[in-house]
Amino acid sequence: MRVFSVLGPTHSGKSTLIDALAGLDGRPTRFDVGGVVTLQSFDYIGEPWLAIDVDGGADTLAYAGPALAISDVAVVCVPPDPDAAVLAAPYLRLVEEAGVPCILFINRMDSADGRIRDIIAGLQGYCRHHITLRQVPIREGGQVVGAVDLISERAWKYQEGQHSVLIELPKAAEDREQEARAELLEELSDYDDHLLEQLIEDKQPPSEEIYELAAQVLQNHALIPAYLGSASHGNGVTRLMKALRHEAPGVEVAAERAGAGEGALALSGFADVKKHIGKLVVLRALGDGIKAHDQLGGATVGSLTALDAKTPLASLAAGEVGLAVKSDHLNPGQIYDAAGQTALPRWADSRPSAHRQIVMPAHERDDVRLSNALARMAEIDPGLSLSQDDATGHALLETQGPIHMRRLGEKLEADFSLEITTEPVQAEFRETISKPVDHRHRHRKQSGGAGQFADVVIRLTPLARGAGFEFDDVVKGGAVPKNYIPSVAAGAEDALQEGPNGHPVVDLKVTLTDGKHHAVDSSDYAFRTAGKTAVRDALTEAKPVVLQPVLKAEIHLPSDFVGDLVPTISGLQGQVLGFEANPDAAGWEIFNALLPAVARDELTRTLASATRGTGWACFSFDHYEELRGGKAGAKGTYAQA
Repeated sequence: MRVFSVLGPTHSGKSTLIDALAGLDGRPTRFDVGGVVTLQSFDYIGEPWLAIDVDGGADTLAYAGPALAISDVAVVCVPPDPDAAVLAAPYLRLVEEAGVPCILFINRMDSADGRIRDIIAGLQGYCRHHITLRQVPIREGGQVVGAVDLISERAWKYQEGQHSVLIELPKAAEDREQEARAELLEELSDYDDHLLEQLIEDKQPPSEEIYELAAQVLQNHALIPAYLGSASHGNGVTRLMKALRHEAPGVEVAAERAGAGEGALALSGFADVKKHIGKLVVLRALGDGIKAHDQLGGATVGSLTALDAKTPLASLAAGEVGLAVKSDHLNPGQIYDAAGQTALPRWADSRPSAHRQIVMPAHERDDVRLSNALARMAEIDPGLSLSQDDATGHALLETQGPIHMRRLGEKLEADFSLEITTEPVQAEFRETISKPVDHRHRHRKQSGGAGQFADVVIRLTPLARGAGFEFDDVVKGGAVPKNYIPSVAAGAEDALQEGPNGHPVVDLKVTLTDGKHHAVDSSDYAFRTAGKTAVRDALTEAKPVVLQPVLKAEIHLPSDFVGDLVPTISGLQGQVLGFEANPDAAGWEIFNALLPAVARDELTRTLASATRGTGWACFSFDHYEELRGGKAGAKGTYAQA
């Protein structure tokens, strides 16, 4: 079995293309993964194939890496619009990072208005590898009615819902065909000295030799060939399938690309939890294959089924894809041998999760069930990050976007019978003081039995940003016995948990300068209480100020959108640090900025809109700074004054 993934932006016709390919010969079998990925197995000229359809859009891009990891070749499906080339940029970037052989399919050519040259030029801006045409269109009355194969030089006319018919090369297409063929041969000659010699000597190379060389070049991911067609009308589909059949490499290439060692038995691409069935893991067998009930990943495989999740399989031969059932120890995104597992290469990881929400059960009785369900979802969803919110103690989910979050809520309700509520994550403000102050507090209590007495004199001193908290004592003459000084320090730390504005207090020094004690009524508790009260009262006298957290944002986006991002950062009270071309991704920029943490979610929303879903940001804490011109609420909200 050979496997290919079809990637591309939303509305590029990926699903239609796969349906057309699978419908050429035989009945396909489908398996749906979380409503995001569809696996479709089918036969073509007696050979088994598997097509992986990953939904377009930023919210589902996390599934593209695992899809490529278990694929032999990728097909990037794009619309025939030069202005839409940027929407394919994330997929072209991922294909190049993975090093997977790639074929470009320009879909919906029946409605193409732009020139093929312009479409290819737009896409080329996001590829380090050269895109080379394998076909040129035949036009009649401004409409694309067929295509010319540049290797065989045969012309084919499209027929609605049928195989294309061979025709004589139209006179109007001869010049363009010769020009494009010369460009193709020149590109291929860079990888074959014999072809270069033939071109220099003005000899016509045999088509068979060119096809063989084209296959080698594709398998080495040296060039990206581009084909034309319209999947909804069945145009160009057979030619694409023939290219896959003759030029796609075998499973051993995919195993090597993923870093699978000699003893590797399987690659796991996806997983899902189905109601009444449980966990299902998509496995592609390597090496000697996999047998049901054998050891895999250090435990026993429960059973194996075909993609219909019904037909039991005794084994999977190398290259075949099936489902592992009742094998909860298996997870997606792994390379398995008999004893253990290793993660897929870094390029298969999802980009950072940027959409954050605190998740709670709609009914308190479901708290434990929700925790268990979220843990299971985190195992199977490559774009989901699960942690705990420090402020509330509830689950903190980081997803790829609002659509991803909504899809997660629907799955929790459908498969786990759980309803959830969500709320945004609040920024963690801090407080500090702006001037030194001395303060004295006497704690005295007498209500029968042993009394309480402690007298402390403290000094609060501001420290530099990021210095944290320091405690010192300069008490002389035993005014405060040494065994009580740690209690004063503990009381001071208690007082700093919440300052006058309701936030933790940082970046100050508390110095115990003097005090008094009582031989009978003094105690650790009394001095801890005195220290806490003294610091709490002194904070109100030391001109407290609110500090807001500032994040460093590393933003990845296509170069076309950089200019629009500068005013966006300024409008969010941020600071642009600079930007530079990404050395590892053609047509991409890395934009660095400092941003108030309260503006993080707004930047994420704006970035998705401004870059048409192609850009993303990585955030890291940088420093705290004084909040000016605004007001911070007790829960980390922020409003302009």
